[in-house]
Amino acid sequence: MRTFDDYKRYIEEHLTGSLPEVNRHAELLSESMTYSLTAGGKRLRPVLLLAACEMAGGDIDDALPYAAAIEFIHTYSLIHDDLPAMDNDELRRGKPTNHVVYGAGIATLAGDGLLSAAFQVMSDDMVSHLEKGDDISGRIHAEQEIAAGAGVQGMVAGQTADIKADSGEVDADLLHYIHLNKTAALIKAAVRAGLYLGGSDEDMLDSMSIYADDIGTAFQIDDDILDIKSTTEELGKPVGSDEENHKLTYVSLYGVDAAVKEIHRLTAEACGKAAPYDKDGFFTGLARELESRTK
Repeated sequence: MRTFDDYKRYIEEHLTGSLPEVNRHAELLSESMTYSLTAGGKRLRPVLLLAACEMAGGDIDDALPYAAAIEFIHTYSLIHDDLPAMDNDELRRGKPTNHVVYGAGIATLAGDGLLSAAFQVMSDDMVSHLEKGDDISGRIHAEQEIAAGAGVQGMVAGQTADIKADSGEVDADLLHYIHLNKTAALIKAAVRAGLYLGGSDEDMLDSMSIYADDIGTAFQIDDDILDIKSTTEELGKPVGSDEENHKLTYVSLYGVDAAVKEIHRLTAEACGKAAPYDKDGFFTGLARELESRTK
């Protein structure tokens, strides 16, 4: 049985090597992309993708390009989130944010570069297998899931709704939409992409999609709590910004106690959905670990 750290180590060993080569005239772009990509982090999304692929009967070597791609996309989203036009944060994972080091222009381009690199890496993999005459249907579905989870039907739409909520709109439906899209969508994309790469059946896809929505929503609610209860030193990024910026969060709408109860409920539901397929207990164990995380 592989552990979270096993999957994470595998990702870390191959992540920067998966980046497309950059011409020497654009070395600053490569440096900026690599700076944020190697700044640390949980690697939750690529780990989920690899674990889901293996649970469905696939080989993690086949899933590596898609795992790298989803981490490229997640990293790009953090670079853009931190920009002065967005959250204007100066610290991420305990280090100066990309735009503080390289300027807003290069940081924007680094995010753009990581996003396009993600699709180049996946497309290159599909073309190489297509040329061998392999069935690439699982790979096509995986790229489709990642594209939808990252874009206007997922993360970007959720981020837009989050900005809309900054206007002072207080709406439980809007908050639910933000949770499912801003955070959970890319987590669900990782799980579903991995399952497609592993040859999953529809029942597993349906149950694990609910699992992913649940842990993704719980993850965001926990972030909202940590923004109040944690410290900058513990989180590696500024705290208290949600309240300062009048953000619509589960905590602002319902309070900390209700937020904690909702995390418990979501975690229990997620574990129940994963249990029939999770023979080694990886996914149920991960859900419970995320429930009690401190950063």
